[in-house]
Order: sequence, then structure tokens, then C-alpha cells
Amino acid sequence: MKEFRARNVLITGGAGFIGSNFVRHFQAASPGARLVNLDLLTYAGSLENLRGLPDESGHRFVHGDICDRELVERIMKEEDIDTVVHFAADSHVDRSTTGPEPFIQTNIVGTYTLLEAARSRWRDRFGLSAEQCRFHHISTDEVYGALGPDDLAFCETTPYRPSSPYSASKAASDHLVMAYFRTFGLPVTISNCSNNYGPRQHIEKFIPTVVHACLDGKQIPLYGDGTNIRDWLYVEDHCASIMAVLRRGRVGESYVIGGRNQWSNIDLARQICDFFDREHPASTPHAELIALVTDRPGHDWRYAIDDRKIERELAWRPAESFPSGLAKTIRWYVARH
Repeated sequence: MKEFRARNVLITGGAGFIGSNFVRHFQAASPGARLVNLDLLTYAGSLENLRGLPDESGHRFVHGDICDRELVERIMKEEDIDTVVHFAADSHVDRSTTGPEPFIQTNIVGTYTLLEAARSRWRDRFGLSAEQCRFHHISTDEVYGALGPDDLAFCETTPYRPSSPYSASKAASDHLVMAYFRTFGLPVTISNCSNNYGPRQHIEKFIPTVVHACLDGKQIPLYGDGTNIRDWLYVEDHCASIMAVLRRGRVGESYVIGGRNQWSNIDLARQICDFFDREHPASTPHAELIALVTDRPGHDWRYAIDDRKIERELAWRPAESFPSGLAKTIRWYVARH
């Protein structure tokens, strides 16, 4: 299939952690393309994340809600959007257990709104041609549920078994996206990624939480016994994988994306503490700040990714080593503390 080239791109959630990193990556990889960035600026989004873009003139920010059908349709028409890269989501598991409604609204209704706007516009404008328009949906490995110690890693054919309102809402959005391909012929792709880390991540996420606790000499809270395992993907590698799927991915396909770095929470916290012991020593080892706290409801024990499909089909694999990526990330937060 001919490589797809995005020209006028709507990025949703582009003021958030992964979205703002992708804006930078996309501009560097696609000079001359036009980006429209739609973000509601909830707790996880910030205009600070968009300061110093490579091409300010090629980026338009719109403060708004992906559930606002009139706004989305107006942007699609005014900017002649041919590509949607959909990051926008409520994504914090703990928040979804105490207040699920925003997750249902943003992740399900918001995705539906975007799909409908794209289908309506592209049916008339491009005849839904996969050579002229594309809808890429960013999702999570959490839709697959929990793995036991001997279970095979997640792949594209793993059954969905979400555990939390957050992961259930993302699973629903994945199914909607694929249904719009199968029913209406909307040219879509999906990627399900593992835990991201890197610059600009919200402070409530795991690695920023541990880093700030070390900087402030405060308790490092770990759920349960700290043995829950995650695969960690450097955000720049994730951005590169999205570009690979957008340009060369097969329409109607999903791709799982991982960093090939599985760590238990407690071992990762200790690595961060060891970094601070070396570069910012305190009177006592930073690991003494680690404290086990009551586990959260629906806490999946292990995630792991088998990403051989994207390597085989699109020649993508993570480039950043975990020690290097973690050090870059910590130093970014230290410099801004």
C-alpha cells in the first residue's frame, strides 16, 4: 500500500503528556503539514506543554471538548482535515474508580463524536478513500486486563478483559473505532500501548510521583506489596511508532506497542531512588521513603507486550534504552522542580 501522507491533521488531547510530545515529533517528521490541536485543558493538559514548538505557524490550538459535535464538525470543514490522531482521554485509573462518569463521556461519547464527524466529512470530501484520509486511535494495553506470572504477553488477538471503568471505556472506544471501519468503511488504525514515561507527564503518574517524592523527601506510596508489573515505553519511541502506523499501517488493523521493559513497581521505585542516591544524595538512602499502602480496587497485576507485529510489518522497535530514558526523564523533572 502507498505510504499515507497527512496534510491537515486534527490532534485531540495534544496539550497532554503524549499528545504534546507527538505534536513536536510530527512537526519534525512532517514539515509543511498543518496541525490543529483540540484540547479541553483538564487536569492533565497544559499550554505549557506546547511552548517552543518547532513550527508555531503550522500549529493552531483550539480550546474545546471532543464531545462538542458542532465544534468538531466546524474544525473538520474549516481546516479541511484529512487526518485525525485521537489522544484525548480521561486516563487515570484511580479517578475512574471514584468517579466513572467523565471517563464514559470523554472516552466513549467523545470518540463516537469524532468518528461521526470524520465519517460525515470524509464521505463527501474523499469518498472515505484510505489514500486520502485516516483516523488513528490511541488506546492502552489495559483493555486486555491482567496477566498472571506465566501468561503470554498481550498481542493484537488477545481477548479484551478490562478491569476498571477507565479500561472498560477505552475498550468500548476501540470497538467503536473498529465498527466504523467494518460498517462504514472509515479508514482507521488503532494502537494499544504500554505505560509511557518521559518529559511532560502529569505529576500524579507513577514515575513523576516517585521523582517528586525523592526531591521533596516525602513518602513514596506503593500499592499492595509493590510487585505489580508494567512494561515501560519511552514517549518519543511511542510517537515514532504512531508515525509508523499512520504512514504505513494497514487500514482496519490494530498494533500493540511496548518498550520491552518489564519492571515491578517496587524495583522501578528503587531504580529512581538509586539515581537520586548517586546524583542528589541525602542523609539517608532514598529507598527508605518507600511505603506500602492499601491496594486500589481492580488493580491489574501484570501487563506485558508482544510487539512483533509492528516490528515485522512496519519495521518499528523501541530505540531508547530504559536506563537512558529513565535518566533523561528524571533530569527533566529535577530541572523544573
